[in-house]
Amino acid sequence: MIFEIVGSRILGPYIGTSIFVWTSLIGIILGSLSLGYWLGGIVADRKPNYTQLAWIILIAAFFIGISISGKDFLLSLLARNFTGIRIQAIISTLILFAPASVMLGMVTPYAVRLKIKDIQATGKTVGNLYAISTIGSIIGTFLAGFVLIPFFGSTNILYFIAGLLSLTAILVFLMYKSKSSSAIALLFLLFLGFYSYQHNTRILKYRDVDTQYNRVLVYPSTDWYTGKDIILMRINNEYSSAMFLDNDSLVFPCTRYYQLTEHFKPDFHKVLMLGGAGYSYPKFYLKKYPDAFIDVVEIDPMVTTLAREEFKLKSDPRLQIYHEDARVFLNRQQEKYDAILADAFKSLYTIPFQLTSLEAITKMYNMLVDDGLVVQNLNSAITGPDSYFLQVLFNTYQKVFPQVFLLQVNTDREPTSIQSVMLVALKSENKHGFESKDPELNEYLSHRIVRDIPDDLPVLTDNYAPVEHYVGSTLW
Repeated sequence: MIFEIVGSRILGPYIGTSIFVWTSLIGIILGSLSLGYWLGGIVADRKPNYTQLAWIILIAAFFIGISISGKDFLLSLLARNFTGIRIQAIISTLILFAPASVMLGMVTPYAVRLKIKDIQATGKTVGNLYAISTIGSIIGTFLAGFVLIPFFGSTNILYFIAGLLSLTAILVFLMYKSKSSSAIALLFLLFLGFYSYQHNTRILKYRDVDTQYNRVLVYPSTDWYTGKDIILMRINNEYSSAMFLDNDSLVFPCTRYYQLTEHFKPDFHKVLMLGGAGYSYPKFYLKKYPDAFIDVVEIDPMVTTLAREEFKLKSDPRLQIYHEDARVFLNRQQEKYDAILADAFKSLYTIPFQLTSLEAITKMYNMLVDDGLVVQNLNSAITGPDSYFLQVLFNTYQKVFPQVFLLQVNTDREPTSIQSVMLVALKSENKHGFESKDPELNEYLSHRIVRDIPDDLPVLTDNYAPVEHYVGSTLW
């Protein structure tokens, strides 16, 4: 169970943590365990002995060691050669996690065969072993989620599992006086320890942090628009925030569109932002609007800590931070806002489904003042099969808000390609022009998408919100 849970953190920076990743992990690991149970039963019936069981355990540790050393190369290779998340998730899980899972699956039937000495006690023996195995799975699950991942990091946990399996094999070899096998296992354990030491003492130019919710990378990079040096934050496989080293302007073009609050609600005083990450826009907002207030909902407290340490986020009486799920916040919050800026993502392409539903959008509508607005960041194609998510989200907003508009962030992109799109939903029925005296805002307003959006797909609800499915073929 620890191996499976950690698997999501290993895959996260390259593929994300979508339902496709979890489906691949659970399905392939269960299939691998089943194959292991079958093979273990066959091998155990031939000539069972404890030395052979120790070899099975040691080989499982060896395959985990292979996963540690090859994971970054393999996942980078898949990312370069396959665009589909489903394909990447299946291939990577098969290579990185299936071999060790097969060997671990062989342990239980082999152990059962070794422990059965009296046919009259078969049921009791099997029951005891499966009870111990299940208790171990429960402990492993809670240990991984509550202790290991938040405090030790995913790669270190794999080292720990491989080391523990190796040590177990060594003890069994020694108990049954298999000196040569003990020596091999000990050499592997020492190599594993040396490799782990090298990994943890290597001077890295970036932060790699496993939190209770995400795997977060913070590292220096170069802005692909200006060529300037930036600090970049990636949460799983999503480029979440960036900061220039030499100025305070916004790096990502999509975040600049949040300034359209000025155009549609000139007298705004307080806004709500869903999704903090590196707090790039909240910092910009506080500096540009010295009399305005902003509340930010960020589910992950460690992300906020990293923003303070790496992105120069400072405490400000006009900034209030809430560490909780944004939907939970929407459910309980009674305060009114002039605007809601939505920038919460589950992965590179997908917004958490609970923030896209008719119920969630209705709650946002109710939290706004009479002439308030929502500005929603999303990634989707504008036309074609990859635009299904845009279609359903746009139509869901239209069920609640009287006016909904779309803006294409990068007008040089083909409408059939996945790209950044901003959705603006106005609570008021009063018509607004799409011209501004401010040259910057006028440029953003000129990016309005005027084509008709099909409305033949069902709206999103709490009961039915297949967000990842609707994102389209990019996820295949």
